[in-house]
Amino acid sequence: MLSILTLNIQATSRRRADALLRWLTGRPEQILLLTETSSGDGTAHLLDHFRRAGCQVHHPPLPGDRGAAMISRIPTTARPDITAGLSIPGRAVAATVHTDPPVTVLGVYVPSSDRAPAKVERKRAFLTSLTDTLDRLPADERAHLVLGGDYNVIARDHQPAYPGVWLPFEYALFDTLTAAGLTDAHTHLTPGVQRHSWFGRAGNGYRFDYLHVGTVLRDHLHGGDYLQEPREQRLTDHAAVTLDLDLRVDALDVRPAPPVIEPATLF
Repeated sequence: MLSILTLNIQATSRRRADALLRWLTGRPEQILLLTETSSGDGTAHLLDHFRRAGCQVHHPPLPGDRGAAMISRIPTTARPDITAGLSIPGRAVAATVHTDPPVTVLGVYVPSSDRAPAKVERKRAFLTSLTDTLDRLPADERAHLVLGGDYNVIARDHQPAYPGVWLPFEYALFDTLTAAGLTDAHTHLTPGVQRHSWFGRAGNGYRFDYLHVGTVLRDHLHGGDYLQEPREQRLTDHAAVTLDLDLRVDALDVRPAPPVIEPATLF
């Protein structure tokens, strides 16, 4: 069984990284897609911990910005060729997972936008380049693709609807994914059930985090969920999203990670 989890880690601080590590190391998923990573001490501490345990870690550099990382407990091959065409390549991470059949995993952290013109155009450019990247993938690879992460958009049928908040090109992302043959895993598994992965200060819920699968993988979907524990435990401000695919996997020789020790002093 191939299990994947995606979680926005909110550019974790060094102190919060320890609690986040304890939660992540206790999870059974073989692939961890982390979004809103940073070049700070918290992200470095978290990723180094998994490297020392024998996991494969892919984290494209993006100094001064927020990005995406992949941690794998099973063999993978990095695919920078996939992310190279994105307008901000460090906002995504890709690898081929050595399952049977092989699966390509692409994690993305779509830029947010507060309607400032520069931010709107940055987001539009990224989503356009993501569309182009999906179009360039060979059809067979798209059919064996898992796309996931923090898309920073909601679907047209989202409840609550939040009319007037989102621009047409943001809603159109889901048209693009459908045209590429990608299926929203949780809509497929639990049709008609509205999920939320982030909540505003007034308690209003939004579904920003997703996992999509290609046409071949849709028939291998075995389960998945939205896990609110990271948000409820204040490890981050997002819920995690998981899915399980009925595929054969070979595990790496992952050793028990060193214990997470609280630093004596933080500045």
